[in-house]
Amino acid sequence: MAPRDRSEPERASVAETPTPVHGRGPRLQAGIRTLAVFSAQLLLIAAAVVVVGWVLGRFWVILLPVVLGLLISTVLWPSTRFLRDHGWPPALAAVTVLLAFLAALSGIVVAIAPQVADQVGELADQATIALEDIQQWLQGPPLNLQQEQIGTAVDQVINSIQGNAQNIAGYALTGASAVGNGLINLVLALVLVFFFLKDGPRWVPWLAAQTGHKAAPHVAALSYKTWSTLSEFIKQQALVGFIDAFFIGLGLWILDVPLVLPLALLTFFAAFIPIIGAFVAGAFAVLIALVDEGLTVALIVLVIVLVVQQIEGNVLQPIIQGRGFNIHAAVVILAVTAGGSLFGIIGAFLAVPVTALIAVVYRYVRDELDEKSPEVADDGTRTRLADDEDGEGTRLVREEVAPPRTDDVGATEHDRGVEPASPGV
Repeated sequence: MAPRDRSEPERASVAETPTPVHGRGPRLQAGIRTLAVFSAQLLLIAAAVVVVGWVLGRFWVILLPVVLGLLISTVLWPSTRFLRDHGWPPALAAVTVLLAFLAALSGIVVAIAPQVADQVGELADQATIALEDIQQWLQGPPLNLQQEQIGTAVDQVINSIQGNAQNIAGYALTGASAVGNGLINLVLALVLVFFFLKDGPRWVPWLAAQTGHKAAPHVAALSYKTWSTLSEFIKQQALVGFIDAFFIGLGLWILDVPLVLPLALLTFFAAFIPIIGAFVAGAFAVLIALVDEGLTVALIVLVIVLVVQQIEGNVLQPIIQGRGFNIHAAVVILAVTAGGSLFGIIGAFLAVPVTALIAVVYRYVRDELDEKSPEVADDGTRTRLADDEDGEGTRLVREEVAPPRTDDVGATEHDRGVEPASPGV
């Protein structure tokens, strides 16, 4: 018998490897070098983001009133502009609109205060009766608890509260401090609102003048785009709050729940404080329905609140904000979730406008890289710096941009490699 050739099975078990091509090593080194450079760029960008976040955190006590002032100014600016266009001095127009805004808020409080005062006594009496009913229910079947057992449970709750009195006092002190800081920020924001309304049209020319003639059109265009984005955000939040307040208030009115108007107003303003605001407003509505109308009506109110808030939060709000900001609804939901997880209520509240502003800047840079001239407005004009009439400053003026000429075959001068005519900026 011929000896067995062991080379064939061994050769078959080895995976076939292609013969190395000349130049594989240099190409691999070039790829690794490119990957290393890209990774280093990512690390630098991540480090820059961390540094910017740290700086913003350190200056947040200053930035928060500025942001709140800008958001309030977007609401009051149309009225201020109307008065200025009709010959009112800027300072007088600003202070008039601001005082009218504060008077309207005070008027709302004055209007609902008597209704609350008239019905809060009745609600207190009904709450006492409800507690007695709960005690009788606990003493009856199926629980059959004795008076002593109920008293023991109440004593345990009281002892637990007393044992954690220090922690509770700390939480209360923290809450009081937060409320005090909130009031200070609100007062500072209102002061800034006055200056924003009074000197608002001067901010963009001043900011553009710090950059020079070449960058001024881009600074002005981005400023106008971000301002309109903030205005759109406030309008949409107000629309969402109105939808919540209308349908929840309608349900409370049909069920004859007291304090319908105060609860509707609370629901409207709570829409500007995501997550916690809606929860608190809904809890108040359910609690008042429970005290005044009983468990069945309270459960119906709970269902109404949950349905309205779920439809608004998961359907209407992402669609409204997504269409208004040209952002996908999923991005809106993820932004609110991330903002709330990282920075709490304020983060959830500012998540959508911040995301929208980032999207505005990204689209502007993208269009500029694609040579689409994003600084040109829809009417074919763009802004440029010019000397002020008194010769002591600068101002922004709008000028028409000449459209690129096309030849007989439809190619523009840019397509043929020729620089189009410039208006002189």
